[in-house]
Amino acid sequence: MKAMTRRMTKAEAQAWKARWEAVNRFEREELRRTTFDTKLRQLVALTQWGRTFGWQKCPVEGENEVRDRWIRLKKHYCV
Repeated sequence: MKAMTRRMTKAEAQAWKARWEAVNRFEREELRRTTFDTKLRQLVALTQWGRTFGWQKCPVEGENEVRDRWIRLKKHYCV
């Protein structure tokens, strides 16, 4: 990998920042439009993926309560 050989100009830095602000606006809007059901399904998929790779740990204090809440939500939304 080659290091940058010159600094960005102020205009280049402003353009770079403006592009990333546009990306962030798009992502925020995309997240706002995502339904709760879709977000819950994505979370379940991530959880299952982690278990597939053996990423389990001992529950920390309060984790079982949170897990029980998610189980109730999953049952309610038939996920």
